[in-house]
Amino acid sequence: MSSVSEWVVREYFEALGFLVQQPVKYQVAARRKRAEEEIDLLVMNPLGGDHALPSKILWKSPDLRNVTRAVVSVRGWHTDKFSPKTLELSPEVFRFAEDAAMRKASGVLGEGPVARILCLPDLTSTESLRKRTLEMLRGNGIDGVLLFRTMLLELVAHVETQKSYEKSDLLQILRLMKNYDLIKDPQMDLFASKRRKRKA
Repeated sequence: MSSVSEWVVREYFEALGFLVQQPVKYQVAARRKRAEEEIDLLVMNPLGGDHALPSKILWKSPDLRNVTRAVVSVRGWHTDKFSPKTLELSPEVFRFAEDAAMRKASGVLGEGPVARILCLPDLTSTESLRKRTLEMLRGNGIDGVLLFRTMLLELVAHVETQKSYEKSDLLQILRLMKNYDLIKDPQMDLFASKRRKRKA
């Protein structure tokens, strides 16, 4: 599942105009990861602004506009919702944001500020726990959190049914699903729900 999750995140950043590199192509299982192995993706925005990061930690696509370079960690545990307890039991979630990993990232990305972005499946729905989870993430050096729902919705909106995405299996699958009305643009769903309410 990790490779599929990284695939989604890679396509998302590329759709936003970022250059994406996966620094480590192998899987580490029998030992603790080295600093460079903690990073799933390195991203650089050739059109990035002044690297002014948003004050909020839960990001959407417009919040990435000024990010010039970033390290990205992908946690595709799609059966879980992240809560303070999840983070307490999984301290490895924060290792990509530690100084050793950031030094390795700077060696590839070059001089200048580097954002730390964590991609998660979802956060707990309880408001107080959600707030505590985000505070824990911020306290451990995370600059921004992207949820898979945000990224997938962006990709669905990005895909056009008239184009054939031969060079991307993921975009081609989304295109086919969209073409056969198995998924719809978020805007279309919005108007459809309004029509259903009027009929009721």
